[in-house]
Amino acid sequence: MSDENLRETVERVGAGFDLGEYEIEAYLTVLQHGELTASEVADRTDIPQPRVYDTVRSLSDRGLVELRESRPMKVVAIDPEEAFADLQTEFAQMVAELEDAYTTPTRETEAVSLVKSRSTILRYFGDVIEDAEFELVCSLTPALLERFEEELAAARDRGVSVDLVVTPAAEAPDPEEFDYGRVATTARGRRGITTPVVAVADGQYSVYATQGAVRDDPEKYGVIFNRSALGFLVSGFFGTVIWSTANGVLHESDAATVDLPRTYASIRRCVKDIRALDGDVYATVDGRDVLTADQRTDRGRVVETKLEDTEQVATIVLDTSDGRVEVGGRVAAYEDVEAHEITIGRDEPPAP
Repeated sequence: MSDENLRETVERVGAGFDLGEYEIEAYLTVLQHGELTASEVADRTDIPQPRVYDTVRSLSDRGLVELRESRPMKVVAIDPEEAFADLQTEFAQMVAELEDAYTTPTRETEAVSLVKSRSTILRYFGDVIEDAEFELVCSLTPALLERFEEELAAARDRGVSVDLVVTPAAEAPDPEEFDYGRVATTARGRRGITTPVVAVADGQYSVYATQGAVRDDPEKYGVIFNRSALGFLVSGFFGTVIWSTANGVLHESDAATVDLPRTYASIRRCVKDIRALDGDVYATVDGRDVLTADQRTDRGRVVETKLEDTEQVATIVLDTSDGRVEVGGRVAAYEDVEAHEITIGRDEPPAP
């Protein structure tokens, strides 16, 4: 289809759905009663009497009702499946042709984006969940949990570790009725509607939004960190503020069942899994030197782990060929290394 014909199709479909307030009110009223006189339409709506005849004739011109020129004139509803049949066909054709004309945007061009459209924010939530390769953290409302249940389950099926917070906790599905183990490694509930909704894949690709934004509040917004190192800001916020204050345990997986080797972006999750494993564990850590900011890779046996009760501070100590190395999470200050990715395994440090 040419650009000109496609434009005409879009305009025609748009016009078909472009009903005014009076037209919508009159149409729904007639639809509910099946047949009404023009005066009865006026009596049952807020449409001024002088406007009723023009309104129902407009609906007739669009093929949504039938006018019977009796005395008094009767307005008869037409089965919506019949009334909208042509529009349905044109709409389906239009969508298919728009899809052919669609050019997928290159999202990597902008590391950070501010979005206010609810549909766009939700699309990014789906993208982040589907993009996760080894680790995913999410703070979701019960409605978003329902919406992305299958995507989360697919992530778990492909071996992704998922930490999930459901907020507000009072509205979270009952663990007796909802299989949290299908969608999350660990799930918690957090009190309050002020908790933002968040998703971070592998510590990089992330979306942050207010609960108002996913309820279509035009004054709210979402921020996308598109596979940017700045994604650690959202990941760190999740770990230190959201997760550490989510006190309602909904599900906790047995870490002893973790398949090794496994890669982590969250040192907190890594420490918890290491502590639950029996025997020696080895690690390969890719990160930055805390003092020089130089990129470095450290390999060795895990000889100690530290985790505060609040889970806000976590540390791994490695016995490497150069001696003991303390590894912290993002923006580490007291350790030797700020870890970006940690891979743990048995017998020897895993290959990068």
